[in-house]
Amino acid sequence: MTTNNISLRRLPAEWEPHEAVLLAWPHLDTDWAYMIDEARDCFADIISAISARERVIVVGPSGESRESFDARNFAPHAVTYIEMPTNDTWARDFGPITIEQIQASSGDSASTLSLDFKFNAWGMKFAADKDNLITRRLCDTAGSDGRSLLPPLINCQGFVLEGGSIESDGCGTLLTTAECLLSPNRNAQLSEQQIRDYLADQLGITHQLWLSHGALAGDDTDSHIDTLARLAPDDTILYVGAVTPEGDTIPELALMAEQLRGFLTPEGHPYNLIELPLPSPVYDENGEQLPATYANYLVGPTAVYLPVYSQPLPDRLAEMTLRVAYPDREIVPVDCRALIRQHGSLHCVTMQLPVCNL
Repeated sequence: MTTNNISLRRLPAEWEPHEAVLLAWPHLDTDWAYMIDEARDCFADIISAISARERVIVVGPSGESRESFDARNFAPHAVTYIEMPTNDTWARDFGPITIEQIQASSGDSASTLSLDFKFNAWGMKFAADKDNLITRRLCDTAGSDGRSLLPPLINCQGFVLEGGSIESDGCGTLLTTAECLLSPNRNAQLSEQQIRDYLADQLGITHQLWLSHGALAGDDTDSHIDTLARLAPDDTILYVGAVTPEGDTIPELALMAEQLRGFLTPEGHPYNLIELPLPSPVYDENGEQLPATYANYLVGPTAVYLPVYSQPLPDRLAEMTLRVAYPDREIVPVDCRALIRQHGSLHCVTMQLPVCNL
């Protein structure tokens, strides 16, 4: 399953420059309804933190949702609300995956493209009919200069892929998990090799690292990589440690760490591994453990937005750990206890947009 591109493609790293961040506003027809005020407060905190440093685009329906958003009085020069139907708020997974394409026939000039993969709500676990249309609708929306809000769209709807399932270093390396990419409710018609070939072709990937271990209790994404391990500059991987603050070892995370120690760069060198702490277990009102993780951070041009969980010692340790990997950026903690009640966190609800024609 290949497209035989006559161009070179590159999937930028998250830490590269980008122009805006996409989010979706919680509304009463989402699973946030039972805790809508708390959810909106959390989203507002995230939007405020990001919009102090870069542009934010928020999508959501008209009516009560738009009115509740407008009541927050975000600065209009920094935050833009675009009305469109949504099922939920997980922009990382339904938003555009943006690549650079270099045409050899045009003197190696680079253009930017928005890849529109199919989003089926993590293997058809939830409704996704509206969210699956958001990337296309954004590309059909005109910015202030009359141009499409996003770069030209490439239809990849024949392949299921969520942004939270892949990590790029911007130099051809992809980090992912077999549990997610080989899920039978995503691309069961394809073999593992066909999936690898497709990712290489569409995203310009030349080096693939697939984890076969790693899982968080309460995770319903089938082990998205952005809950477990993240690529960082200088051949670095940050990963969730296996030992809780209470001293309990999570076997799957210990096996993941062992596998990461065996990964090599394209040049054949071991990666620089930095262990992130585990927060103490967090449970919902029914006693179900929630997938709290510090790996679910967002990297911006000047700051790293870190989800925290009102746990002073592990929260602080996570902040200090990120300073090692990103010494040139401000570390901005954001309380995300509300987000994990719907089994996600800060990275899950955001998607960086390298080019945005607002």
